[in-house]
Amino acid sequence: MPVLLKLLLSAGLIYFVNEVVIRHSRPLLGSLLASLPLVSLITFVWIYYGLQADPAARVQKLASHSEGVFWFVLPSLPMFLVFPWLIRRGMPFWGTMAVCVFVTMILYYLMTLVLKRFGMSL
Repeated sequence: MPVLLKLLLSAGLIYFVNEVVIRHSRPLLGSLLASLPLVSLITFVWIYYGLQADPAARVQKLASHSEGVFWFVLPSLPMFLVFPWLIRRGMPFWGTMAVCVFVTMILYYLMTLVLKRFGMSL
């Protein structure tokens, strides 16, 4: 699949969610759309069409990607509670973003340690 088409479809999805939230004042609908695993589903399609020649490699990459996304979604979830808590308490936007990124990075690191203990690695 051409790179430009991939870029346009992927960026279009992000733009669409943004328009729903800002222009149409539908933050809950925008949140619902953003929470769908659309990026992962699009990535599945790109992997599927990118590895047509080798079905075994395609299956392995798709399965591995899906499992990895599952385990790394878990440590990213607290960010969606920390962000509103900090921003409502008057922390500046960029400071809130920095704290959320830092907390998420720590949680990602801890998840890699947990996964390593069970024989999984990046």
